[in-house]
Amino acid sequence: MASFGDHDEIIKSISDAPPTHYMVKIESFSLLTKHAIDRYETESFEAGGYKWKLVLFPNGNKSKNTKDHVSVYLALADSTSLTPGWEVSAVFRLYLLDQNKDHYLILQGKERRFHAVKREWGFDKFIPTGTFFDASKGYLIEDTCMFGADVFVSKERRSGRGECLSMIKDATSSKHVWKIENFSKLDKQSYDSNAFFAGDIKWKIRIYPTGTKQGTGTYVSIYLILVDPETISDSTKIFAEFTIRIFDQLQGRHIAGKVTKWFSRSSSENGWVKYISMVYMTQPNSGLLLKDVCLVEADVCVHGITSAL
Repeated sequence: MASFGDHDEIIKSISDAPPTHYMVKIESFSLLTKHAIDRYETESFEAGGYKWKLVLFPNGNKSKNTKDHVSVYLALADSTSLTPGWEVSAVFRLYLLDQNKDHYLILQGKERRFHAVKREWGFDKFIPTGTFFDASKGYLIEDTCMFGADVFVSKERRSGRGECLSMIKDATSSKHVWKIENFSKLDKQSYDSNAFFAGDIKWKIRIYPTGTKQGTGTYVSIYLILVDPETISDSTKIFAEFTIRIFDQLQGRHIAGKVTKWFSRSSSENGWVKYISMVYMTQPNSGLLLKDVCLVEADVCVHGITSAL
């Protein structure tokens, strides 16, 4: 017997009327298996104001441990175009033509909710392969078959606010070295490095040569800055681990600070007000200024991003 994705009751029927929304004819069906096409998606079609696709697994959906059956599903074609939190409820019927009797086998489940997280519903066990490949049953004749779909959108709604935290597996860091010349002659309150990318996010290093806030006049202050934070939505947060170091160009005893912070539109910079004292910074034997050149490096790794659902 056919099986829905989560084993709900299925309405099975026969009809002479073809599907009104979409049909797909597959010729040389057996070649799908020969060419290792385990999953086939049709072109998109419109029904109820949305675009959909039929998805077929000729030898069963292995991710659902389905064997000895053809699996067939209906999928929302472009869930990324939906407004965050939006979902579509639909009742659908999936068809298979019996070419011997010229009528259609139809399987229908209960109303289903389609959204960005769950965009595909259907039947793990649409039809046993033994029945499907038996020419006397009429479903596969001369290696040709026809599937179809009707979709009836019953309601649409937007859910309440929510967020999605996506942690990044095996995240890699990016390094950027900033060469600051004529350091002793810097006369502005702050200076920014060129922009660089880490985790597909744009960053800058910002240095205050004579400090800022509690460090003013006695410390060098250094920050990691999120570039153009106004372009980031209010719901977006970026979880980053970063190290900022000033190179000791004489003895390799580099000065470094490491921290893990959340960045957002309203919190676009993180760093150290009292990174290093101005006195030590300018000492000749510190190696931090060689020929009045300072080398600053940022090592940034983005571990996660939060966005609106």
